[in-house]
Amino acid sequence: MQTWKTILAEKMPAAWAEEVDAFESQIRLKKQGKVDDKLFAETRLRRGVYGQRYDNGQRHDGIAQRTLEFPSPGLLKGPETLWDAPGMMRIKIPYGGMTPAQMEVLADVAEEYSDAISHITTRQDIQLHYVHIEDTPDLMRRLAAVGITTREACGNSVRNVTGCPIAGVCREEAFDITPYADACFRFLLGHPDVQDFGRKFKIAFSGCRDNACALVTIHDMGFIAAVRQIEDRAVRGFEMFVGGGLGAVPYEAKVLEEFVRETELLPLCQAVARVYARLGEKRNRNRARVKFLVDKLGIDEFRRLVREERAALAPDPAWTEWLEKLPHYREEPVRPASTAVTGIGDAEFEAWRATNIYPQRQPGYVVATVALALGDITSWQMRQLADIARRYVGDAVRTTVEQNIVLRWVPAADVAALYRDLKAAGLALPGAGTIVDVTACPGTDTCKLGIASSRGLAGELRQRLARQFASLDQSVKDLRIKVSGCFNSCGQHHLADLGFYGVSRKSGSRTVPHFRVVLGGQWSENAGAYGLAIGVVPSKRVPDLVDQVTGKYLTDRRQGESFRDFVQRVGKKELKALIDRCSVIPPYEMDRAYYSDWRDPREFTLNDIGTGECAGEVVSMVDFDLQGAERLYFEAQLHYDAGEFDQADRSAYRAMLLAAKGLVRTQFHDIGDNADQIVREFKTRMVESGLFKDRFAGGKFSEYLFRRHVEQDRRTGPDRARLLLEETQLFIEAAHACNLRLIQTRAPLPGEKPAAAEPAEA
Repeated sequence: MQTWKTILAEKMPAAWAEEVDAFESQIRLKKQGKVDDKLFAETRLRRGVYGQRYDNGQRHDGIAQRTLEFPSPGLLKGPETLWDAPGMMRIKIPYGGMTPAQMEVLADVAEEYSDAISHITTRQDIQLHYVHIEDTPDLMRRLAAVGITTREACGNSVRNVTGCPIAGVCREEAFDITPYADACFRFLLGHPDVQDFGRKFKIAFSGCRDNACALVTIHDMGFIAAVRQIEDRAVRGFEMFVGGGLGAVPYEAKVLEEFVRETELLPLCQAVARVYARLGEKRNRNRARVKFLVDKLGIDEFRRLVREERAALAPDPAWTEWLEKLPHYREEPVRPASTAVTGIGDAEFEAWRATNIYPQRQPGYVVATVALALGDITSWQMRQLADIARRYVGDAVRTTVEQNIVLRWVPAADVAALYRDLKAAGLALPGAGTIVDVTACPGTDTCKLGIASSRGLAGELRQRLARQFASLDQSVKDLRIKVSGCFNSCGQHHLADLGFYGVSRKSGSRTVPHFRVVLGGQWSENAGAYGLAIGVVPSKRVPDLVDQVTGKYLTDRRQGESFRDFVQRVGKKELKALIDRCSVIPPYEMDRAYYSDWRDPREFTLNDIGTGECAGEVVSMVDFDLQGAERLYFEAQLHYDAGEFDQADRSAYRAMLLAAKGLVRTQFHDIGDNADQIVREFKTRMVESGLFKDRFAGGKFSEYLFRRHVEQDRRTGPDRARLLLEETQLFIEAAHACNLRLIQTRAPLPGEKPAAAEPAEA
């Protein structure tokens, strides 16, 4: 009889099923204290599992719970106390693409394992909070059964590949970047060349240069679609960028190649990854991003190294085989095109249509934006939206970097009916892409690094601005506000017209939540420029400051002057004076409201700040391989206990093979998975060189591997299997000892400073 677990396994890719099984085994080993904390942290992060904080003042069954800005029907579930505190699960949604079937599963797992809220991130991912780690393998299997993975959603890896949410229907794009973003995601997912990074790596695809699209210039690697006439033929390709990033110190990406043909897209991605893995910082976490490597080497030298690496790569059919399917790629509407309605005499509908509808380049169709307050949608709402999508657009649903969801291919004549259905689900908020549509990171609600309540401030601003929206000047309506809980710019405050990030200041003996003000960022032109950090104001005065800054803009701007140009012209000195007037903190005895944060009645403190996990730990590939060997050995023991002696024997052999591969990889990074090659290289590089010092009582631990390797496809019984289990344990211990000796004696990696010269991290 099949269990639901085996049924799900039949629906998901075999490799995904094996990965989830492996992670489940590692959880068991961690509970038994057999996995190093640092190694397990990076392992779970690479499966999308974060730790989180619980200090936002909203309590349910003893655990902090988020509150929706605009609540709608939905089941809230209080988590139980298990062996580890619940955390956050990040789910990859490549280029934001979702189907109704996937949305329903997302709704189900959010309700059953989380707090029934799916949160859209600024990288088009979905996050679930308050998830227990023991539930994560089953959660992963259910997602994988509908084609969704959490692999490398976090940790030192290639994060979600983002793309323009209106790609394929945009009126200004060079061509649809969707299949290219998808190919990049699939090629790099789990690729050996992206497993040895010092920190995370982010990629984006944009169909045009002038709009925000996918914010290419803030990414480690980005692509803007371009078409060139070459030998009287239109050739598709991309302008390729590297070295962008926000964080505490924002860097604008630099052009690596002016034009990359589509056939060279994936090999160049691989070449960049290899250069970063080899030369990127591995010790100082604060300098471990690609932007610092490009800055250190210079773009010309970085370009030379990438081209050199590309020339040395062995051909891979995966680089181009996906191009054969490209001519057949289509996103088909489910309903015929129709003419637009002129209106239905409903003021609320007209206000929604004015901000949330985008006419596609295909006549008779529009894109409808489902604006989500703070990026949150309940499970009940997600199911309603899945039903609505099936009726109007089918699978043409995408998340956006502004934490919303778009429905593509809506027939123009169906807009009024769509609005009524969305309104019934509590999903017809107007103001998409305007000053009301405030973006915010999780901040102190759940992030360990959060200093101030970004979601609390964003929610307050949204409500106030929504009440004023109809009376605002259009130039103010078109502004964007983005809020981060700390300087790391997860809310992308550098790119906003009005950006804010959380800091703190002392007033007497007490700490007061503040936000630093960043003005004049450029959202258009793929994040064309960063704003100016000017001053600091108490959290409770930020809404007043927004009113004063926008009021000054309306009063003092020149004809046709953009907000960014206005900020540049007026300058820091004049704007700082305005900000300073909002910076006065009344004494605690006069107004205690200043001493607590938005939507948190407790007195403000920094005691809850912990160690962030957005970057993970630096863990070498040999550590991962040795841990993988430990897992396979553990699984071999389980097979033995179940009387599955042949499987126990095979798992034990695979464990020794993986441990040997890890050691070889310290000298020969490109070692493959071929068993003959691994054994041959291990014998030459480790045993014959004397590095693998394993002599004992006249024998060698290495002989255990060599003997078992010769006996392929052998059948075994309980005694023989038990003997190999004992030998495998000794071989793995010898591999650990060898790795320690290699660490103690090796020279610094390329681009790495000697340990003695490295200053302490900030």
